[in-house]
Amino acid sequence: MRLRTLVTLGAAVCTGGAAVAAAAAESAKDYPSRPVRQLVPNAPGSAVDTLGRIVGLKLPDVLGQQVVIDNRPGAAGVIAMEIAKNSAPDGYTLITATTAATTVARLMVKNAPYHPLKDYDYVVQFAETPNVLVVHPKVPAKSVKELIDYAKSHKTGFNMASAGSGSQSHLSGAYFQQASGIESLHVPYKGGGPSVAAVIAGESQWTLTPAPAVMTHVNAGRVRAVGHSLPKATPLLPNIAPIADAVPGFDYSGWMGFYLPRGTPKAINDKLRTAVIKTMENPDVKKQFAFQATEIIIRGPEEFRKVVADSMSKNEKLVRSLGLTAN
Repeated sequence: MRLRTLVTLGAAVCTGGAAVAAAAAESAKDYPSRPVRQLVPNAPGSAVDTLGRIVGLKLPDVLGQQVVIDNRPGAAGVIAMEIAKNSAPDGYTLITATTAATTVARLMVKNAPYHPLKDYDYVVQFAETPNVLVVHPKVPAKSVKELIDYAKSHKTGFNMASAGSGSQSHLSGAYFQQASGIESLHVPYKGGGPSVAAVIAGESQWTLTPAPAVMTHVNAGRVRAVGHSLPKATPLLPNIAPIADAVPGFDYSGWMGFYLPRGTPKAINDKLRTAVIKTMENPDVKKQFAFQATEIIIRGPEEFRKVVADSMSKNEKLVRSLGLTAN
C-alpha cells in the first residue's frame, strides 16, 4: 500500500511537471503576443539609452511585436535592476544590462536588492563600449603620454569630471590614475552629459567616458581625444590610440546586453536571443553602432555570465581601493 502511494504520488509529480513544461512550450510558441517592455537603467540621451534604443527600435522588425522603451534612471541603475528582478518571468520585461548598473551600482547602496549572477536569466551580450579619454582644447597634451607628463607637472587646476560617484567614467578615470601614477581632483556631475559639458567649458580638464557620450563633441572639435580604453587599436576609432600603448595592460571598457527575470522559460529566452542576434546583423544597426564607436560583440548566456563575473571582481577591487562606501 505504501509503495503504491509513493508510485502514485511520483506519477502525479511527473504529470504535473509535464504539464508545466507543456504550458511553457505553448507560451513560447505564441510569444510574443503583446508588446515587450525594455527597461533602461539610465535617463534618455545617455550612452546606455542611445545604444539600447538603437536595438529596441529595430528589434520589432524581427520579433513581430512593439518594444516599449521604459527609462528608469535613479540610484545609479538600482531602481531598474530591482524592477526587472521582481517582474513576471514571462518574457515581456527585458532589462538592458550594463557594466555600471550591474556591477557597480550594487556596491554603492547598502543591502543591494539584487544579485547580478543569481537573480536574472542571461539572454545575450551585444556590445562592448570603449571609454574615450578626452581633454579640454586648451590642455596642450596630444597623446596619453603627454597628458600623463602634463598631469604630473600640474598639482592644481587639473580636474577629472565624471558622471557621478561610482559611475563608469568615475571608475575608469580612477583606474587610469592608478595605472598611470597621476593624481587629479575628482569632480562628480549629475550624469554623463553634464560631465562632458564641464570639460567643454573648461570647468574640468579631462574625463574618460563612454564613447557614445563624447564622440559627437570630439568630431566637432569641442574636446580633444587622446586615447581609448580598448586593449588594441580599433577601426571604430581610427585616429585615437589605445591608452595601453602608453600604459601597458590598460583595459577598462563597458559592455551591454540583455537579461530576463529569473525563471523565464528557456524557449522564450532562446527566441529573444535569436531575434537580438538577427537585429544586430541589420546594416542600419551596424552603421549606427559604428557611429557611436561601439563594437558589436555577441556572446551567449554562459560567456556573457563570465564577462559579468569578471567585471564584478574587477570593480569590487577598484571600489575598495578608492575607499567608496555604500550609502
